Amino acid sequence: MNKLLINIFLKNWGLKLFSLLVALLLWLVLIPEEKMFSEKTLTVPLEIHNIPSDMELVKKPPATVDVKIRAPNRLINDISATNVHAVLNLQNARLEQEEYPLHKNMISIPQGAEVKDIYPSQVNLKLERTKEVLLDVIPTLSGNPREGFMLSKIEVIPSQILVKGPESKVKENYKVRTSPIDISSLTQPIELEADLIPPTPDLKFVSLTTKVKVKILIQEKEKEQEKPKEIRKPKK
Repeated sequence: MNKLLINIFLKNWGLKLFSLLVALLLWLVLIPEEKMFSEKTLTVPLEIHNIPSDMELVKKPPATVDVKIRAPNRLINDISATNVHAVLNLQNARLEQEEYPLHKNMISIPQGAEVKDIYPSQVNLKLERTKEVLLDVIPTLSGNPREGFMLSKIEVIPSQILVKGPESKVKENYKVRTSPIDISSLTQPIELEADLIPPTPDLKFVSLTTKVKVKILIQEKEKEQEKPKEIRKPKK
């Protein structure tokens, strides 16, 4: 029996090998291209959407994630980080939650492709409650008045501005400062606009207005009146 099988396989082995190669070639040529798949791994940005309006993101997750994608050969070369997006939706986030799993349905990919894996499979982040506070606005002056002039008064309108940020970062003794105002060339009163600068990068202005009016009163110093000369009485 064994000898019979060996004879079957070895008889005309060259022709059989040729037939196998022809069949394989025909399979490669005739199989639809969409039936042949490849895989690739892309590093894509992790976008954070829908942070609740009463919360602040104080510890950010990784900026990127790795996504393994499987797609037909005719599509695989057209798939890149420009058309693959990873989105973490925080609409239902809770203050006490710090670990957020990443699922395949969070990845937007071209039609016809599929997500095989995501790394990391979860990310860590931290949220804090938003706090608002009204802070004084302090003008930042540079230079000194010209000789013979003096700074008589300075007024900021509005004198306070509402800011917000993570409750651990908001301090009520903070001050909001203006961009520098050069007073070294002023010889008369002036009113101008100045940009506002938050005390720390963690704080943002509640209003869309990021400028204030600054009124500066510069006036000439009063000249000292000459003292009358002392009249000496003649000696007797």
